[in-house]
Amino acid sequence: MSTVSDYFGSQVFDDRVMRATLSADVYASLRHTIDEGTELDIGVANAVAEAMKNWAVGKGATHFTHWFQPLTGITAEKHDSFITPSPDGSVIMEFSGKELIKGEPDASSFPSGGLRATFEARGYTAWDPTSYAFIKGKTLCIPTAFCSYGGHALDKKTPLLRSMEVLSQQALRILRLFGNDDAKRVVSSVGPEQEYFLITREMYEQRPDLRFTGRTLFGARPPKGQEMDDHYFGVIKPGVAAFMEDLNDELWKLGILAKTEHNEVAPAQHELAPIYTTTNVATDHNQLTMEIMQKVAAKHGLVCLLHEKPFAGVNGSGKHNNWSISTDSGQNLLSPGDTPYENAQFLLFLCAVIKAVDDYQDLLRIAVATAGNDHRLGANEAPPAVISIFLGDELNAVLEAIDSDTPYAGTEKKIMKLGVDVLPKFRVDTTDRNRTSPFAFTGNKFEFRMLGSSNSIACTNIMLNAAVAESLRIYADRLEKAEDFETALHDMIRKTIKDHKRIIFNGNGYDDAWIKEATEVRGLTNYRTTADCMPHLLDEKNVEMLTGLGVFTIDELKSRRDIMLENYCKSVTIEANTMINMVHKRIAPAITRFTSDLARQAADKIALFPDLACSYESELVRRLSILTDSIAQRTNSLEKAVIGLQQAEDIIEEAERIRDTVLPAMSELRIPCDEAELLTAKSYWPFPSYGDILFSVK
Repeated sequence: MSTVSDYFGSQVFDDRVMRATLSADVYASLRHTIDEGTELDIGVANAVAEAMKNWAVGKGATHFTHWFQPLTGITAEKHDSFITPSPDGSVIMEFSGKELIKGEPDASSFPSGGLRATFEARGYTAWDPTSYAFIKGKTLCIPTAFCSYGGHALDKKTPLLRSMEVLSQQALRILRLFGNDDAKRVVSSVGPEQEYFLITREMYEQRPDLRFTGRTLFGARPPKGQEMDDHYFGVIKPGVAAFMEDLNDELWKLGILAKTEHNEVAPAQHELAPIYTTTNVATDHNQLTMEIMQKVAAKHGLVCLLHEKPFAGVNGSGKHNNWSISTDSGQNLLSPGDTPYENAQFLLFLCAVIKAVDDYQDLLRIAVATAGNDHRLGANEAPPAVISIFLGDELNAVLEAIDSDTPYAGTEKKIMKLGVDVLPKFRVDTTDRNRTSPFAFTGNKFEFRMLGSSNSIACTNIMLNAAVAESLRIYADRLEKAEDFETALHDMIRKTIKDHKRIIFNGNGYDDAWIKEATEVRGLTNYRTTADCMPHLLDEKNVEMLTGLGVFTIDELKSRRDIMLENYCKSVTIEANTMINMVHKRIAPAITRFTSDLARQAADKIALFPDLACSYESELVRRLSILTDSIAQRTNSLEKAVIGLQQAEDIIEEAERIRDTVLPAMSELRIPCDEAELLTAKSYWPFPSYGDILFSVK
């Protein structure tokens, strides 16, 4: 009987396979490319391609694909077979270094935000050797970047790799100042916790809103939801356990470090958490995880819902982005050290993050902005749309002492001068976790909790890497010129704390008083919707930072603003049209039929028994008739709001109209429909109820 260690990574062309199949010289050259980012020699590429093809064919693969992540938010692939015709009429299996390094998929229908015209179809994929190739089905998948004929990034991987590189460059400058000449690279690592819902396919197929939009647009709350907290960490149902077992097997074969699984707060909601890995690999793995979740669910007669808010009245789903930075030797730069110098270095990197989050709080909000996530942020299940940092009591006290030049107990009542006086030896978990904080320090990493469950983690980590790199660049520029490094270091940390303490908040992020304090007293941003925040991507300070570091070009930024706003508008418009269709085709006829039958039955009873008032039936008919009129009026209002979108002059105005007219009209229409569901006999109502759906998996 095989164990997990026997088949873990069995479908991955990883370092173990490369050592076994490549010559020593080829392996050394490839590792140098992976570790140092140097250009890959074509001779080495040919040798790698041959070994990769032989390995894949030996495992039953017949095709290869350049697997990439366009701006659709999901992955894309075009499959080519390994076969090449032979003169004798047979075929041989070939795969060249040129095919490994570069591909040319048709790019005409992928979102570009104006980076190219529709008729300009040419696009290129380029192998990312830092992310291992893998086999999916009978296809060898090669992780790649995707760019246009003109060289513009048309994907999420390219700017992510750029952000990782610039973060490494700036962090190394800081490490050199602390005497670390051994580190060659600094890498950001991520462990994204993935939340999701599981429902039966039978329920899913009966809900047009789930099929078209990923969330329920109507649905009265069931008598029991998550009020008892009995689902959270509860016993996993057999059907869910079987799904999780198969999911783990598939993920482990692909080298994905699936670690933790449990029931989440809402009925039918669950979570999967992986072990940390390098950010671009973690991004690839998370995209694969979402895809495989849905495939495995289908095998079990289930549907995996990744929408941020599939059901009103119960918790939505997020994706907690646990982020840290380490040297290539494994030193975590957000871990407190044992010596004053190590702790001074830790505090400087900590301050770089604090400064980055405060300076670019709008970019972090933009990075998680989608129509789905807008429903989740700010509810008592997810952080508010206001960005803040939680540090915990001890670390906050240290920073306060530095800021005020007052004694801290850990220094034996001495004023701390970094690098001279001994700082306290920080412990990893000195305080409880703050689930209401968007950005919480949890010992040696930061947990960014605003990311939505269906989002690619690339956008968040691009902005986080770039913002921290900018802080480190500013620090390095100043410290490299300082005559007295220790004094300059102390002054810089103290100045950062003083200038950016407004972003630090250790209290309850759900408290209305905090939102008021954050916006009115501290001056923090509170962008409630995608329409509010997305235009700020092109604010001068954001453009200057992102283009100055080389993470994006100005054209790439403009394209992403337009693409994300367009996705927002399309998503909500599809939802609005789905609501209108459901009302006209199913809901209104069902209510009318039930009301008519009820009225007829009441009339029949009165005819037989003239002394009966039939008050129950009469009142119900009256109430349902009122609701039917209200539904008709509100459906008409929603239709007008959707038609009004055609008057928008640009995508920004269309998004604002979505926010101001369409979404409120959708909310208004839902109210009488959900009330009517509670009053209409179940046999008449055309869709499964929330209770049916949320408790359908056994």
